Amino acid sequence: MTAAPPPSGPSGPDARTGKPRGRTPAKPGASKGPGLRNIGIIAHIDAGKTTLTERILYYSGRTHKLGEVHDGEAVMDFMPEEQDRGITIMSAVISCEWRGAEVNIIDTPGHVDFTMEVERSLRVLDGAVGVFCAVGGVQPQSETVWRQADRHRVPKLVFVNKMDRTGADFDKVTGELRTKLGARPLVITRPVGREDGFLGVIDVLERKFCAWSEDSLGAEMTLSTVPDDLAEDAERERRELVETLADCDDEVMEAYLADRELEVPALKAAIRRATIALKLVPVFAGAALRNKGVQPLLDGVVDYLPAPSDLPPVEAHDPEGGRILVSPDPDGPLAALVFKIQMMEQGRKLSFVRVYSGEMREGTEVYNVRMGRRDKIARLFRLSAARRDRTDRASAGDLVGVVGLRSAATGDTVCSEERIVALESIRAADPVISVAVEPESSADGPRLMEALSKMAEEDPTFHMKQDPDTGQTVISGMGELYLEVLVHRLGREHGVQVLVGKPQVVHRETLQKRATAEGSFQRPAGAAARAARATVTVGPLPRGGGLKTACLVPDSSPWPKALTDAAFDTLKDSLGTGPLLGYPMLDVEATLDSLELGEGGADEPAVRIAAAQALRTALNGAGPVLMEPVMKLEVTCPDESVGDVVGELSVRHGRVGDMRPVPPAGFMLISASAPLSSLFGYSTAVRSQTQGRGSFLMTFDRYDVVERRGQERG
Repeated sequence: MTAAPPPSGPSGPDARTGKPRGRTPAKPGASKGPGLRNIGIIAHIDAGKTTLTERILYYSGRTHKLGEVHDGEAVMDFMPEEQDRGITIMSAVISCEWRGAEVNIIDTPGHVDFTMEVERSLRVLDGAVGVFCAVGGVQPQSETVWRQADRHRVPKLVFVNKMDRTGADFDKVTGELRTKLGARPLVITRPVGREDGFLGVIDVLERKFCAWSEDSLGAEMTLSTVPDDLAEDAERERRELVETLADCDDEVMEAYLADRELEVPALKAAIRRATIALKLVPVFAGAALRNKGVQPLLDGVVDYLPAPSDLPPVEAHDPEGGRILVSPDPDGPLAALVFKIQMMEQGRKLSFVRVYSGEMREGTEVYNVRMGRRDKIARLFRLSAARRDRTDRASAGDLVGVVGLRSAATGDTVCSEERIVALESIRAADPVISVAVEPESSADGPRLMEALSKMAEEDPTFHMKQDPDTGQTVISGMGELYLEVLVHRLGREHGVQVLVGKPQVVHRETLQKRATAEGSFQRPAGAAARAARATVTVGPLPRGGGLKTACLVPDSSPWPKALTDAAFDTLKDSLGTGPLLGYPMLDVEATLDSLELGEGGADEPAVRIAAAQALRTALNGAGPVLMEPVMKLEVTCPDESVGDVVGELSVRHGRVGDMRPVPPAGFMLISASAPLSSLFGYSTAVRSQTQGRGSFLMTFDRYDVVERRGQERG
């Protein structure tokens, strides 16, 4: 792939001095070509994503004041729930300019409960900046978001943050990038000093020492020659960079073998090619809170991450299932993906859209492929966190907000009717925890249902239902914090105060063995003769196998194929509900082995009833069991509290994996797993056992069979 040259020209502060300079913004809707970057900031919670984003906005001239997360003044954390908790909950989009490039930034949450915000952001991004704490290194949620980016083949840069913190270790983090993430790091800026002695960074490519003025809040960066005592290490680092690059790029390899030194622009072009091809991950060091290291990272975003035009066409499908490649051509037919829904005032819907091809204009009609209907674009907005700026059009590569897509949901494709295509949708995880809610005032019942319906439309991981036995409204989400935030939003945004029940785990059901069963249907005497008999085999799949179905009834059977299809459709539809308590099934396969009709034939209701009866009998005979979510835990505690923490985990049916010392001195990291059902209130227990000095991180691991004591039915 031939990469487009890095954009250049006046925009924002100077990349090297930090001094302001004029801007040349692109015209709305114009094709930006190599001058556009769509990037996401991804990381574990508290790695410093939002702090880094605030610095990027300030140094690029997008904002004129540094917003701090701990003061509740961050531009990107505009929800009251985010400001109160000091964490990112909703992904936010904002644009800035750097060296002539327009950079669209999505700041994503780091907490596992809000993983859907990360998933749908990565689906529409062209590049990502992974932020890692120099002390914590690669943490559980870091791995999760990195794997999500890998799945979408998103090129990445790494920013090793918090080099000023006690226990910071740059080399440990780069080592974990290799061992834990399977990445191949390429150090672009190396820290000089650490902890209180963190002074700045060495630009390995430019052979320069970069330092920042505290008086300018980091806006002024000075370049100087590398200090004599660091010159030898800097040259060794540069040789390693070139050797690593030579393994990934033919042009660099030829120069390396010929003992010919390449100029910096040629090396940057090679790094760009390797980054876009997912062969290397450029690494930068800094301390965002101390305003150090951000400008070189911004240079890296422009130099190494791709523009939409640098990437191969995205794959889509036509209405018949044929494969279509969609190129980022602003003059081509429209193809765009709705990646997020946000409800606005007066019940209006704001759709966040990535335009992959063609152009969107206010007042024009677009076609929703899933719904098979037209919607009219009433308003188009450039998104700036909480603010929305009107525009009249958007073209290939743009991220915009659209009002008027009444039928749109997350993952929908909207396109022009001259070329109907369906882009890959967005995968939503299943919720793992539920609570019952009811309004404090019975008069608020209708308002509660309306508010929950809007929230379900915004987030595919949020589910709601009416319990048929109790009449209660049950809401489900990705974790305790997720549901806590949602309940708070009910009161703040919709004015509905609710009473909340005790959290309940969302279970799954699976099978322990194979079983085959018959089901039959015979129309009662006196009616037209209609009879059908079906045979079904079910059995377990390995963990992670999902649901699989197969039909062994030959197409040559002496009855209309529609009857076989009806029986098989019933098998597929009914397999989703387990025989024990009606929870969704997991890791199960089912096969329609045979279908027989009576002498008088049969109709669709007859074969459907026979297939459903056979499936239900087979499931009951295959040893159905309940499964529950099992969580991975990492507990950090003082050495003297290890015994109490391990004992508490044992009481909560946890299994301890390994224990190892971690910074600061005198602390231990305990890795364990435990059922989610036993972890309610665990944060309080950890604080109590460690006198407030301990902390823990929890991520979803897998579903596993509930212990025998939890499986008996009433």
